[in-house]
Amino acid sequence: MRTLPNTGRLPYALYRADQVRELDRLAIQDFHIPGAELMERAGAALFARARDLFPEARHWIVLCGPGNNGGDGYVVARHALAAGLRVDLVQLGGIDRIRGDALHHLELARQAGLESRPFGGLAAEAGLIIDALLGTGLDREAGGEIRQAIEAMNSHPAPVVSADIPSGLNADSGAEMGCSVRAAATLTFIALKQGLFTGVGPDRAGRLFFDTLDVPARVYASTIASARRLDWARLVSTLPRRSRSSHKGDFGHVLVVGGAPGFAGAARLAGEGALRCGAGLVSVATHPAHAAFFALSRPELMCQGIALAGDLAALVEKASVIAIGPGLGQSAWGLGLFDAVTASGKPLVVDADALNLLARNPRRLPQAVVTPHPGEAARLLGISNAAVQADRFAAVEALRSRYAPVALLKGAGSLIAADGAKPPALCSAGNPGMASGGMGDVLTGIIAALMAQGIEPACAAELGVTLHATAADRAARQGERGLIASDLIAELRPLLAEAEAC
Repeated sequence: MRTLPNTGRLPYALYRADQVRELDRLAIQDFHIPGAELMERAGAALFARARDLFPEARHWIVLCGPGNNGGDGYVVARHALAAGLRVDLVQLGGIDRIRGDALHHLELARQAGLESRPFGGLAAEAGLIIDALLGTGLDREAGGEIRQAIEAMNSHPAPVVSADIPSGLNADSGAEMGCSVRAAATLTFIALKQGLFTGVGPDRAGRLFFDTLDVPARVYASTIASARRLDWARLVSTLPRRSRSSHKGDFGHVLVVGGAPGFAGAARLAGEGALRCGAGLVSVATHPAHAAFFALSRPELMCQGIALAGDLAALVEKASVIAIGPGLGQSAWGLGLFDAVTASGKPLVVDADALNLLARNPRRLPQAVVTPHPGEAARLLGISNAAVQADRFAAVEALRSRYAPVALLKGAGSLIAADGAKPPALCSAGNPGMASGGMGDVLTGIIAALMAQGIEPACAAELGVTLHATAADRAARQGERGLIASDLIAELRPLLAEAEAC
C-alpha cells in the first residue's frame, strides 16, 4: 500500500477538467500506466491521508458514485477494511452502470468481504465520511438521490474527506452545482483543478492536498495550464532591487483621486497603501471639506482639496500613475473628476465608484488596471452577481476584453487576466477576515505604487494582489474576525523587506 503522498508545496499550474482527463489518458496510453493502477494509487493515497488526518475514527462511511470517482472509493473501502476499521460502503447511481476500472475495483472490494448497500441515510455513529460520489466531469446540477446524499454528508457531525474534488463543485468554475459537499479535506489527483481555488471552491474543499499518483513529469509537457497560481514566496524575488543612490524621483508619483464628503477614509487607505509599497511620492486629490484631515493623520501624504475638475490638471500632469475611485462617490463632483482623469492618458488603477461610473458609460481604458469585486463586475458586464460568480474565469476575461488591458476580479481566489498569451493568474492567498470595508482601497494603492516604480501593469496587479492577500494572512494570525484594512498596512513593510533580502 502507498504511504502518505509527498505533497509538499502545492504546484503552481492549474487545469480545467478536460485537460486533466487528457493528462490521465496520456499517462495510460503513452506511458503505459493501467487505469486500474492509477485508481489503486488514488484510493490508497486517499485512505492514508484520511487515516492520518482523523486517526481516532474507527467507523467509516464510503459513498461511491457509478463513475471513476466511485472506483477510488472502492479502493479506500478495501484498505480501510484491511486496517481493521468498520466500513459502510454506500452505492449511489445504480450498480449496473459501473464499468471498466471502477467495476474491477468493486469486484476486489467484494472479494475482500465488502458488500455495498443503497443510500438510505448515514449511520449517526460514524466517525468519518469519504466522499467519492462525483468527479470532475459534473456539468449539471446535482439532484435526486445524489443531492440527498450530499445534504446528508453536510448535516452529519463526522468530517468529510473528498476524493479529487468535493461532489457538486464545478472543477472549472468553482461554482456550486445546485449543492456541494463541504469537506474538511480534499485530496486531489494528477493535477490541480482551477475550480478548487476560486468561487466557493476554497470553502468546499477544506484543507487541500495533492498527489501526482507518480505520473511522470513528461505527461504534463504537452498541455498548457489553463491558469497560474500566484505565491508571494515565488514572486518576491521579481521585485527590482533599489540602488543605494536612489532618490524619491526614481520611484514614481502616485495620485489618489477620491474621498467625497463622508468617505475620506477610503482615499486615505489607498494613499497609505501606496506609501507603504514604495512609491516615491503620493498625492491625494480629495474634497475640500476634509483635505486638512490628511495632514493631521498622515503628513507624508500631499493632500489638495479639489472643488472643480478643472483644478485637477496640475496634479494629473505630475503623476506617474493615478488611482481613481476610493470614496469617489457618483455625484457630479465625482463624475467630473472621473472624466478628467480618464481623459488624461495617464496609467490608471480604476476601483470602487470609478468602476460604477465606468459602467454608466462603458468604454475601454487603454492604460488601465480595473479592479472590481463581483458586484461591480456584474454592473460592468450587465449581468447578475450570481452569473459572475458562476464562472469567474469567463467574467474576468470579459472584463479584460471590454474595459482594460488588465482586469482583476476580486474575491475568494482573485483572478487577473491581461492582454497577451499568458493564461490568467489566480491568487490563492487570503482569508475570510478580508471581508471588511477598506480592503480594496489598500489594494488600489498597492498596485498603483508598484506601477509607479516601473513594474509592468499586469505584473503589478499580480504582485499587488498577492502581497495584499499575504499581508492579510499574516495579520490574521491574531484572528480573522475583526481584521481591518489598516492591519494589512502594518504587514506590508516586513513582506517587502523579504525582497531586499533576496
